[in-house]
Amino acid sequence: MGLFSFLFGNKKNQTQQYINKGAIILDVRTQKEYDARHIEKATLIPLSELKSRLQEIKRLNKPVIAHCASGIRSSQATQILKANGVDVINGGGINTLKKALE
Repeated sequence: MGLFSFLFGNKKNQTQQYINKGAIILDVRTQKEYDARHIEKATLIPLSELKSRLQEIKRLNKPVIAHCASGIRSSQATQILKANGVDVINGGGINTLKKALE
């Protein structure tokens, strides 16, 4: 097994485990990015609004898969959510997450 298949296979397995647990997909990109292209049924909360909307996410009482365009903002979102007691994984960039959801 090559490095990429190890890394991405693992991401796919982890993503599927979270989906099976009823996870929501949280898109932390901007509204403009979301409008141009998004994952079906993803919830949009831009990273700039995340801290002020934490209770909205916590009320859902579900695991979260955060994603953005490249994985940088979703990494930041993952750190914020984990620090606030949310069960979350970083889904990475939109293309990576779409592949993991296939």
